[in-house]
Amino acid sequence: MQLKDRIVLITGGARGIGRGIAQACLEAGARVMIADLPARDADWRYKLAGSEELARTVTELSPLGTIQSTTVNVTDGQSCDEAVKATVVAFGGVDVLVNNAGVVDSGAISNFSEAQWDRIFAVNTKGIFLMSKAALPTLKLSKHATIINTASIAGKQGYANMSAYCGSKFAAIGITQSLANELAADGIRVNAICPGMVGTAMWLDHLLPTNTTDNAGKDADFEALMRRMIPLGRPQTPADMGQAVVYLASAPNVTGIALSVAGGYEMA
Repeated sequence: MQLKDRIVLITGGARGIGRGIAQACLEAGARVMIADLPARDADWRYKLAGSEELARTVTELSPLGTIQSTTVNVTDGQSCDEAVKATVVAFGGVDVLVNNAGVVDSGAISNFSEAQWDRIFAVNTKGIFLMSKAALPTLKLSKHATIINTASIAGKQGYANMSAYCGSKFAAIGITQSLANELAADGIRVNAICPGMVGTAMWLDHLLPTNTTDNAGKDADFEALMRRMIPLGRPQTPADMGQAVVYLASAPNVTGIALSVAGGYEMA
């Protein structure tokens, strides 16, 4: 029970990687607040999470421990403040902030719109800034304070037609290192996880090169592609990311790292 009684706030916690992180933290003994958008936002390349997924995840994971949910829009400072306050009201503080909320879009730079670019950076980069700033006063009161940012292997290597996403994730790693230096004097550790290929909506509904439209077909195509691409022969899972977060949240002398969880696909 590496995180026994610690209070963990996870943005983008309704599904996918965020849900995997929530489950792992509960299994490690933490009390968990998951935060996500209040309603589905249809104006994107794939379906984002909303209140229905939040409620479902709380119901499904509650047998594992203490979990609640709140809404947040990480691009809005007041919303970030309110998510932190809701966590403090529910549990009495925040020990671990997991900045997991993120979006992806792809395309040639010549066809990429300014609005697409701005939104990716607003969520993936500005969101880390706003949530960390909102949580900082509460984190300073904790004896086990840590911030963990979800970056990506796309924050370590650039890929064609992914300049906005890669740029935002390179920035996430830079922010992680800067905050690790800045907040060390306050006893706050700051690290990042860098997921590889995880079969979430980002991949299955947008990035996966397939003509299949049914979910079972997409899963099969994704698994086959990952077996060919990844040295360890399988895609990464939300549970893999959860294990990495539990490690970083409980390792007292680790700060400023960007931990790749990619089955050997990215080894730097």
